[in-house]
Amino acid sequence: MSTDASRSTTALGGRAAIWRHIFAGFSASLVGIGLARFAYTPLIPPLIQAHWFAASDVVYLGAANLAGYLLGALLGRPVAHRLTNTYTLRAMMVLVSAAFLACAFPVSVAWFFFWRLLSGVAGGAIMVLVAATVLPHVPADRKGLASGSIFLGLGVGIAASGTIVPLLLNFGLRNTWIGIAVLSAALTVATWYGWPSATKHVHAGHGLSTEKTHDPSIVRVLYAEYALMALGLVPTMVFLVDFIARGLGAGAHVGASYWILYGIGAIFGAPVYGFVADRFGGSFAIRVLSLLQVFVVAVLAVSGNQIVIGVLTLVIGSFPPGVVPMMLTRVHEVVPHDHARQQRVWSRVTTTFAAFQAVAGYAYSALFNASGGNHRLLFAIGAAALVLLVITDFASPWLARDRNDA
Repeated sequence: MSTDASRSTTALGGRAAIWRHIFAGFSASLVGIGLARFAYTPLIPPLIQAHWFAASDVVYLGAANLAGYLLGALLGRPVAHRLTNTYTLRAMMVLVSAAFLACAFPVSVAWFFFWRLLSGVAGGAIMVLVAATVLPHVPADRKGLASGSIFLGLGVGIAASGTIVPLLLNFGLRNTWIGIAVLSAALTVATWYGWPSATKHVHAGHGLSTEKTHDPSIVRVLYAEYALMALGLVPTMVFLVDFIARGLGAGAHVGASYWILYGIGAIFGAPVYGFVADRFGGSFAIRVLSLLQVFVVAVLAVSGNQIVIGVLTLVIGSFPPGVVPMMLTRVHEVVPHDHARQQRVWSRVTTTFAAFQAVAGYAYSALFNASGGNHRLLFAIGAAALVLLVITDFASPWLARDRNDA
């Protein structure tokens, strides 16, 4: 075989390995976050109707996944330090599959809470580890697109929660949980050997890190920005369907159809936002795409036209999965050439997001009850949080300069 042919074969093999790694990451985000979190939403009415649990318990059980997500974000790196990233990710996917199967048997509220909590732990650990495991093996100019492909799983999970789950419900509530467990287990098996080798490490560069030398305050700004993103997306993520169904009086069926639109938007969110971040930079993506969300959420807060709201829903749905590759690209810009520090920063950023998402969920719920069910007020507050996010990003160079001068 000629030298050129040998190099071509090696390059093709390298690209194939990269895509296997990306597919493994996609499957992990689909199972651990997309399905583990969002498949529960369309299962809430059947859980109540089948008298598995009281309505108040079902809402309480829904919060278990968010609490677990925060716990998983905190524990992901310490666990991976002992087991390696690859073994931990495999274990988390197995754990989610087992949790789905366990939820097919409503032994008690405590039993169900325990398994919903564990599914959240797995999701948080996956969010912290998956990009750090896959992206070091991806060329620098394709990291944004690759991270978008990985976190496309979130969007597919949201879309599946509005399509596949209702179809499975035709076979009964227990069989629906079992069906989701089988799907998760199948993806776990299919990607078992798709992860980078557990013994293969991509060493950090020996050059000076931007964070270490002159950008420590920019890293702190990233924490604030991701917290504001959580505050901005929770109102529509949690209350959109209820706004359609009860706020506009359209009914539960129409509300569910809007959730499908939300899921379609979510499918495009991660790859599109990742591409924009790749092409124009993470800071540009944060500013422009956040301003887009400000506009659509502000219009949602004042509109009553269902067609207009349907179009807005497609755009709004792109934000929850889209912010992940966008922020991940920004982390890599602020902390270049140092994979270990990138992983530490990403872990802290993810933990910050998880904490503020959980706090925001309860705070918005309390405000919703106190305001007599005013959806539009919550949307307006979410839009204001995103405005503050954009202002913060524009101000970040001055914040860094002032801190360094001090």
